[in-house]
Amino acid sequence: MCKGLAALPHSCLERAKEIKTKLGTLLQKPDTTIDFIIPYPDKPEKPVKTQKPSPEEALQWRDSLEKLLQNNYGLASFKSFLKSEFSEENIEFWIACEEYKKIKSPIKMAEKAKKIYEEFIRTEAPKEVNIDHFTKGVTMKNLVEPSPSSFDMAQKRIHALMEKDSLPRFIRSEFYQELIK
Repeated sequence: MCKGLAALPHSCLERAKEIKTKLGTLLQKPDTTIDFIIPYPDKPEKPVKTQKPSPEEALQWRDSLEKLLQNNYGLASFKSFLKSEFSEENIEFWIACEEYKKIKSPIKMAEKAKKIYEEFIRTEAPKEVNIDHFTKGVTMKNLVEPSPSSFDMAQKRIHALMEKDSLPRFIRSEFYQELIK
């Protein structure tokens, strides 16, 4: 064991300096308060005008989550249904990923990626989605340099989960049954 600073071997002293530098970096206060600003949309979001689908159109949703998600009324209905079951995090994650893919600015993309990660991916996130460890690891690696495809694997896993689990429950719901009458 080392007794004093003078008694430390050179490599031990270098290692201590390296650890001190790393800790100092981690403990630094941010240069800006950007991490503490709550983002508000630039423009208030306009509600999407949705037209009730025909029973024939709604019937197609049974066979295809994709058709349901592409229909504004279907998406809104599905989201409302999931909210009623307290399981809306999957659809909210899917929507966030779709919005993320449309971003052109690298700075805005990085900001949105961080927000999606903090809200849905990180362990103990407020709306943590249920993805396996491997998918979470790949997604985290993709976020080192955010690109439009950073969340693709996680989004595909959640899409498959909704298709297998949430869609059948929605199809059996009273609300959906009323739409197809």
